[in-house]
Amino acid sequence: MLWIEQYRPRTFGEMVGQERVVARLAQFAEARSVPHLLLSGPPGTGKSVSVECLAAALYGDRREENLAVVNAADLFTLGRRYLEEEERYAQLYRKDESVLSNFKRIIRWQASLQPFGAGFKLIAFEGAAALPREAQQALRRIMERYTRTCRFIFCTSRPSAIIPAVSSRCFPFFFAPIPHPLVERHLLDILDREYGDRVRVPPDTLDLLITAGGGDLRRSI
Repeated sequence: MLWIEQYRPRTFGEMVGQERVVARLAQFAEARSVPHLLLSGPPGTGKSVSVECLAAALYGDRREENLAVVNAADLFTLGRRYLEEEERYAQLYRKDESVLSNFKRIIRWQASLQPFGAGFKLIAFEGAAALPREAQQALRRIMERYTRTCRFIFCTSRPSAIIPAVSSRCFPFFFAPIPHPLVERHLLDILDREYGDRVRVPPDTLDLLITAGGGDLRRSI
């Protein structure tokens, strides 16, 4: 298994950095009260994993039923091919309609489903900057209609691409690049778990990896 998956955080306590963001998200989960969220910041800083940890804290074993993740970049780049190949959308996809029409139908359907053993479900958009303006306008109306039983989360490295009508309805969080010492500590921990005393990486080599990562923990791993 790739280390980026093997050592992917499963809970807030396993996340590296982003202490203030993590603390606030944990408060939301404990109170069972989560607003719509706009998570922004460079790649590899914890946006996606924080959504997974939030779902785990809210739903426990039912997180998969109550969290829907939509890769907006893939959907609107690959278009019909993505919809045709994605099993989750097989029953909803209509070949004679545009990608945008299919997108709106799919999101309305997901938002309308009742949550499992919870007050609301989560729908998260990865690469949300790829959402066309028309799609975001449609999402604004869906957010208004299903706000009692569904929370929307937008993850992006380019928050300016999210229209005001959507961003103004979201609680914003910024994920900063992971500081050098935290990345170093995490990499050394992984090496210790994998190899123990059998492998020692020279400090200058480790520094090179961390510098090349530029605060992107996933890339450094």
